[in-house]
This record gives sequence, C-alpha cells and structure tokens, in this order.
Amino acid sequence: MPHALTDLRVNTVTRPVDRSVESLEADILVVGAGIAGLTAAIDAKRCGRDVVLADALPVLGGQCVNSMIGLFCGIYGNAPEYHQLTHGIFDEMFPALERSGDIAYNRTHTQTVPYDEVALGRWFENLVSELGIKVVLGASISGVALDGGVLERVDFASRYGPVSVRAKGFVDATGDAALAWEAGLPCRVPERTVWGSQQIRLTGLVESAKPDPAELVARVAEKADEYGLVRRDGLAFFFPGRDTAVMNMTHVEAPLTAVEAAEAQLRGRAQADRVVEFLRTEFPAAFKDASVLAYGFPGRRQTRWLAADHQLTLEEVRHGTGFEDAVARTAWPVELHDRVSGYVWETFGPDHVHYVPLRSLTSPGARNLVAAGRCVDGDAAALSSVRVMGPCSAMGRAAAHTLDLTLGGDVHDVDLTALRDRIRDNVEG
Repeated sequence: MPHALTDLRVNTVTRPVDRSVESLEADILVVGAGIAGLTAAIDAKRCGRDVVLADALPVLGGQCVNSMIGLFCGIYGNAPEYHQLTHGIFDEMFPALERSGDIAYNRTHTQTVPYDEVALGRWFENLVSELGIKVVLGASISGVALDGGVLERVDFASRYGPVSVRAKGFVDATGDAALAWEAGLPCRVPERTVWGSQQIRLTGLVESAKPDPAELVARVAEKADEYGLVRRDGLAFFFPGRDTAVMNMTHVEAPLTAVEAAEAQLRGRAQADRVVEFLRTEFPAAFKDASVLAYGFPGRRQTRWLAADHQLTLEEVRHGTGFEDAVARTAWPVELHDRVSGYVWETFGPDHVHYVPLRSLTSPGARNLVAAGRCVDGDAAALSSVRVMGPCSAMGRAAAHTLDLTLGGDVHDVDLTALRDRIRDNVEG
C-alpha cells in the first residue's frame, strides 16, 4: 500500500579505521556450495555438528545450479540394469523434484537425469534453511591458518567486509582446491588446458523436431569453421515437454587468474551466441525461434586439485579396482576434454563400476581436511571419470562422516569399519 512521505534521515559515514571482522566458529567449515559441498554440509549437520557453509558465489548450488550442467551424471550404472550406485541426498531430492515435474530420466548407455536448475536451487536453499546451516555467500578465501598440519581458521573477503571462520574440521569442495592451495598444500594442475563449457538454456524450441544426436554432431563437424565454432561436437539436453534445452556445445579455457578468467567468460558467451546462430540456421525446424533464456556461469571441469595420499589412476578406473577405504563409486566413462575440438569418451561394460578411495580425498600435509568433488586426486583421465555429480555427492557425504568420526583428531586415523557402516549404500549393493 502507498504511504505518506515522512522524514527519512540519511547519515554520512566512513569506514572505521579498526574495521571489525565477522568471526564465526563451527565444528565443520565446508568451503564450496556445489553438489559435493552441499552434501557434506547437510550430512554434517544431520550428524549434529555446527556447520558453516561458504562459497565465492552469491548463491548456493555451485555449478549444478548456476552453470546449467543440465544433467545429473554418474549416479546410475550402465545398461541394461541401470543400478543406482549413489544414494544419500538423491534419495530425497529425486522424489521431491518428481512431484513438481522438475526432473526426467534418460536412458542410453547409462541413465542420466535432466533437471530444472531453478527448482533444484530452491530445493537446496529450502533444505539448508530448514536444517539451520549457517551460510556465508560471496566470500572468497583470503587466508588460511595452518599449524602443524592442523587447519585452524579460514579468512574470507566479502563485499560486506572480512569474515573469519574457526573450525575443527574442514571440507574443500571448491572445485579448484582453493582451500588446500591457500593453505600451502601441494596441488596438481594439468600441463595443458582441460576445457570447460559455457552452457546456455534455450527456449522457444520445437522438441518434436529436434535433430538426432549423431546428426547434430555431424553437422557441427562439417560447419564449425563457417560459424566460428571451436568445438567440433555438441550435445542438446532437452527437458521433456517444455520445449527448452541446455546446450553443451562450447569449449572455454578455465584459467586460475582473475583477468584471464573474466576474459575467458566473455569469449565463452560469444561462442554460445555463435552456437545459437548455427542452430537457428542449420536446424530451423527445431531452433528457428530459439532464444537464450539464460547463460550459465562458466562451467569448469578440471583446473587444479589436491595432491592427496593416493592419486587415482586410469588403470584403477578401467579395472574397477576395489579399495578397503572406498567412499564413492560410478560407472561414468572417461570424459577428458583436453583438446579444444572435442573430448575423449571411453565407456565401460554393463557390470563395470570403479571406485574412489578416501585416500584420494586427504592430504598428507593436513590432519583435519577432506577434499570432495572435482578437486580430489586422480590422473587427468581418472579424474575425468569421477568428477561428475553422482560420485561428487558421495565424496561430500564421505567427507562429512570422516570428519564427524575424527573431529579433534586425524582424518587419517578414521575407523574405516565405522565409516563404511555410514556410507555403505554408496559403495556396496
């Protein structure tokens, strides 16, 4: 309702010389609020721990919400059984999104799960609020206190001023191993670029006229130079019944320096615009009236990751090597985007499963830190097969329970039997 204009005094202020720091304390600090970090924070909170969840973005959801990944991958095994390999948070998320019609199931060599990123984001936000997890958003790490292999405190810079969080246990779910890096722990980087993607959600499509995936790839390969496309393949993730799709047809650098990252983002969006032009021209029956509903945040695959107690290898992935300390599993293919024109795609047989050991999540230089998600340790090809959302969530769950079982001690001394009891449905059955 309109109201009468009254006096609203405006004060003039300057920043105090002794600027105050917002100081928080928690049992567990989770840095990174994508699928791995959210799973870790939710599980840690349900263990009865005080949890702070921090992220550099101003919203929850990380790449799964804000980069428009479009599909949950790596949760299910291969055809024909499509056995569910990761449970935990998905067992409550999927029924909730099914009720609102915001997910679908797509079966090819495996089962992937297209989803509505807006609905997913709100589902996470509501759950985090319901559980009372303290959240610090828009906060980038500015310093880490590490003493004798024990992380004590993480400092953040935010647009609202400095924030400092003391905790007993820490989860690095930043994707780029930002927490481990700032702590001075050894990390790994690929010798050449592993390309990210600028995803877009298109609207105004005619789903019934969508091109066959093989036809789309063939046309991109034939016409890429004509349209200025750097990638010679592409994928369209249509959401059934909504005439929208997430397009995964770009390759964008993923630098770790600020100016280069911003420039790469702008180049990525320009690539995406050329993709739209290509689709409208080459496939008018489906894309003639296509328009960009939203550009995702830059999507990153493999940039920098922890040098952990164990580096998962391609041979361990190919052979499905089991580990006493296995904490996650998947059947997702090797998917290594190490060339601008395309990517390696190596699939596995019907019964194949490969595993991630806890040792790939822990650093020899830190007693109370567990990594989760795409910043765990593997060689480039092995990591490309476990960085998708199914195993990333499983790793987040394992990180939470490892810290809960060892809080105040050393994660390397975790009781593996007790840990296995808690995460059994993610590694057995």
